[in-house]
Order: sequence, then C-alpha cells, then structure tokens
Amino acid sequence: MADAWYPPIEPYDSGLLDVGEGNRIYWETVGNPDGKPAVFLHGGPGSGCSVGQRRSFDPQRYRAVLVDQRNCGRSLPHAADHDTTLDANTTHHLIADLEALREHLGIDRWLIFGGSWGSTLAFAYAERHPERVSGIVLVAVTNTRREEVDWLYGGVGRYFPEAWDRFRRFVDGAPNASGTDLVAAYNLLLQGPDERLREDAARAWCEWEEAVVAGDDQHRTSHQYDADPRKWLAFARLCAHYFANHAWLEDGELLANASRLRGIPGVLVHGRRDLGGSPRLAWQMAQAWPDAELKIIDGAGHGEGAGLPEAIRAALDRFARTG
Repeated sequence: MADAWYPPIEPYDSGLLDVGEGNRIYWETVGNPDGKPAVFLHGGPGSGCSVGQRRSFDPQRYRAVLVDQRNCGRSLPHAADHDTTLDANTTHHLIADLEALREHLGIDRWLIFGGSWGSTLAFAYAERHPERVSGIVLVAVTNTRREEVDWLYGGVGRYFPEAWDRFRRFVDGAPNASGTDLVAAYNLLLQGPDERLREDAARAWCEWEEAVVAGDDQHRTSHQYDADPRKWLAFARLCAHYFANHAWLEDGELLANASRLRGIPGVLVHGRRDLGGSPRLAWQMAQAWPDAELKIIDGAGHGEGAGLPEAIRAALDRFARTG
C-alpha cells in the first residue's frame, strides 16, 4: 500500500507554554506559517505527539500545531516522575490549555484533528468553544463514557483471554475486578509509592493496550513502549488517572451536547473491526451532529488498517481548501 502521508517535516517553531499550576506544555508548528490553522490532539491520554503525526497535514496549505498534553511527551513536569502530581490534570485543564495556546499563537479559529482519546478531548473542547473551531476530523471515535471504559478494560477481554488473564490478575487482592473497578485498582498502583510496582503495573497496562489495539490480521503487537520506560510509565499513569474518573465528564455528556457542534463541518472515521470501541458511538455522534460525515472502514481496526489513512488524508485535504 502506498504511503498516504506527506513527506517528513521539521517544525519551524516550537516552545514551552506556561499554563499555570507549575505546568509547561510543549508545542510545535509545521507547514506554512500563513496556512490554515489546525491542531492535532494525540491519544492516550499520555502518549504525546510523534514526528510521524506531523505528516498528516499538507505542508503547503496548513499551519499545523502539535501539542503534548499536560505531563507527557516533552511537556513538564513529566508523569513518569512520581513526585509529579496529577491533581491539576483533567479534561477541563486540557481545554483551558488549548485556549491558552490558541491565544498565544494568535489563532482565531482552527481545525481539530485527533484520534482515540484525542477525539474525546476534541468533542469536549469544540462543545465548550464552538466559535473557535473551523472543522473537525476524528478517527477511532471515543467519548470516555463508563460503558466504553468497562468494555476496553473488561468486556473485550473475551476476545483475548490469555492477555486478559494476565492483565486482571496483576492486581493483587482484586483478581476478578473488571472495567472501571479494575482501572481504579490500577490507578492506585500507578500513583503509589512502590517504584518497582509502578513500573510493573505500567508494563502490564501497556501490554494489554497493545493486545487490544493491534491492527493487522496476524494480531502482532508493536511493543512500542519497550524502548522508553518513561513513556510507558507516563502513558499508563495518565490513562488510569483519566479513565478511573471517566475524564471528569458526566456520563453521555458529549453525545447529549452534540447539537452545540451545529455549523461545524466534520468527518468521523472509524474502523469496522475496532475492538477498542465499536463504530456505534461514531454513528450516534453523526446522527446527533448533522454537519458530520461518517466513514466506517471495513476491515480496519483501532486507527490502523487499509483505508483509514486514505480517508483521513482525503478529509484533511478537503478542509485545507476551505476557509
């Protein structure tokens, strides 16, 4: 399959923005300084941005902003450090960070592109600040509702019994916990004082995540966190922190408030075989948001698989041609 993305590109500007509570968020801009503003919202929470994600945007047409959300990637302080408190890291803090960054960069309105957890943050931001959003492109749509957390850390285990057994039995004293209860137990371990236990819990968390979201037909995992223990420790810690609290959102809040997106054009791209979350939510959001176009990609999984990159690039290229 031909590469769907644009050639590698380096930032033309970057920095650390002080957003309060001792936090500084890393940002960078790529492409055309006079192009259409866009912002990329990474998944996780806690994965940070990668150099490959810069390639999503047409460098001639977009002024693309990539930002590492609080306490991950190149943002400071880092969640891999136990003395980094997460008390000031919630969805509402991240929304405020995006507004602070938008104002810092002198951007009036921007297109939002995100995936997985990034789509939850995108919906939350756009429903709070619809006047600041020119368009939305999302892949692997989530809302971080309780039923989604219960599925990802419980229900889907029936498809991966070996990996599920290792994941749930890691929590001493709660080997039969599932869903939100299991996430809450992991959250206690990952915030706890035992360094070795934190690292082992983080590895177990990431191995489970990879088992579920592996995208190819042979179900091979990438072990992307093996090379950088700090990355997988921050990822697991932030995921558990957010999912144990259901992202500090009322259950079903984002779907219920989808009418606030009226007038904002959008494209939702979801893999038919996404075991991390079914296409049902993407379909429901498209029904509640009349300006959204839904593209379900047969054979694709959670952000991976033939047809997904092409659909994303087509949407981003189309919006690049609009004002």
